[in-house]
Amino acid sequence: MIGVATNNTVLFEDIQKKMEDESVQFLLASFSDLNGTSRAKLVPSKRLSAVCESGAGFAGFAVGDLGHGPADPDILCIPDLRSLTILPWQKDLAWFAGTLTEDGTPWSYCTRTILLNVMERAKKLGYEMKTGLEPEFFLLNEDEQGGISPSDPYDVAKKPCYNQQALMRNYDFLSRLIHYMDELDWGVSQADHEDANGQFEVNFNFSDVLTSADRLTFFKYMVRNMAEERNLVATFMPKPFSHLTGNGCHMHLSLWNGDKNLFESDHDPRGNELSETAYHFIGGVLKHARALSAIVCPTVNSYKRLTALSTSSGATWAPNFISYGGNNRTKLIRIPESGRIEFRAMDSNANPYLAAAAILSAGLDGIENKIDPDQFISDNSKLMNHLGEKVDKLPSTLQEAILELEQDTVLIDALGAGFMETYLKRKKEEWAEYHDFISSWEIKKYLKETN
Repeated sequence: MIGVATNNTVLFEDIQKKMEDESVQFLLASFSDLNGTSRAKLVPSKRLSAVCESGAGFAGFAVGDLGHGPADPDILCIPDLRSLTILPWQKDLAWFAGTLTEDGTPWSYCTRTILLNVMERAKKLGYEMKTGLEPEFFLLNEDEQGGISPSDPYDVAKKPCYNQQALMRNYDFLSRLIHYMDELDWGVSQADHEDANGQFEVNFNFSDVLTSADRLTFFKYMVRNMAEERNLVATFMPKPFSHLTGNGCHMHLSLWNGDKNLFESDHDPRGNELSETAYHFIGGVLKHARALSAIVCPTVNSYKRLTALSTSSGATWAPNFISYGGNNRTKLIRIPESGRIEFRAMDSNANPYLAAAAILSAGLDGIENKIDPDQFISDNSKLMNHLGEKVDKLPSTLQEAILELEQDTVLIDALGAGFMETYLKRKKEEWAEYHDFISSWEIKKYLKETN
C-alpha cells in the first residue's frame, strides 16, 4: 500500500506550521464508510502529532457496514496530511481524509485503502490514473410532510438546461461555492443549470485519482453544509423525481506515466486520437460494465436513473447500452477529445474511492489481456441496426447488478474477497428491504382492484 504514514512524516512540519499560521484550532479526522458516507471525529489541532501517529479511534460496529461486531477492537483513522483542507467558511477548522488501520495494519474494509492498493498495482505497471469528476446535485425545499420541490419556485421550464434566468436566481449560492473552491485551489472552470429543474453542476480541474476522490467527498459535504445554512436540502440522490433527469457523476479519466498521457495518440486508425492502451482500457471497462454497475450505481434508486425511458425535458442523459462512441452523451463511454474518455454511468451515491478502484481495476484487466472494445459506432440507430440483440445493456435493477458482481472474480480479487463478501451482503440486504416495503403506489394500484 502507498504509505500514508511515510507521507505524513515527510509533510508533518510543513502542515503543522500552515495550521499554526492559519490559526486552525480543530481538525476533522474523516473517513468514508462502505456507502461513501463521511464519518469523523473532532480533534484539537494541538493533537495533530498524536492522531497522525496513533489515529482517531472508532467503534467499527457503531459505524455499521464495516464487517465489525461489538466485541471487535477499534478501527483507527490516520489523517493523510496530503489532503489538508481548511474550511473556507470556518477557517479555524481543517478537514483531513483518513485511512483506517486495525491493530497497526491497514484495514481491508477501508475503501480509501482499497483505492491506494489498486493505485500501487497500477504504478508497478507504469500507470497513474487521473480523473475529473462532474457531480450533479439538486437544491430543494422540503415541507413538513417530507414533500420535496425545487428551491426556486420559478424554475418550471420543460427544458431548463443552461437557462440563464434560473442560473442567476441561484447566483448567491453558486458564486459562493465557486469562491470556496477557488480558495481551495481546485481550479473551477464553470458552473451551470443542468437538465432538471433545480439541478446544478460545477466543474473543476482534474487531478490524480486519489485527490479527486478526496475532493468529491469534501465537495458533497460543502454543498450540503451551504444548503443547510439556507434552510435548503442539497441532494446527490440519483433520481429524486420520476419525471426529471437524474443526478450523475461523470468521470473523465486517462492514464499517465510521469508527464506523458498514455491515452493520447496522433496515429489512431480509428480516428479518435486514442492509443491502443486507451482502447484496451475501454475494452476492460466494457467487459466488466455489468458488474461495475453494482459499485458505481450502488443503490436501488440508481437504477431509476439508468433505466428511465424519458423525462419531461425529452432525454435522460443516462447510458443504457454497453457501448462506446465519439462525442455522444448517450454512450456508456464517451470520447470527448484526444487523450481522455468519459465514463457516464456513475452517480454520486457511489463511494468515490471504491468506484475509482473498480473502474481502474477493470481497465487494467483490459490492458493486461489486450481486450478490444470491438466496433466503434457513434450513431445509436446504426448501433441497433448493425448489432441488434448482440448489444448488451447495463443491469435494470440493483439485484441484477449484484448477481453480476458476484460472478466477477477480477473485481472481487482486485477489491478484496473479504471486503466484497461484506459489500455484497449489505447490498442484498438493501435490495430485500426495498423489495419487502409496500409503497403508496402499490396501495393505490392494487388495494381495490378485483380479479
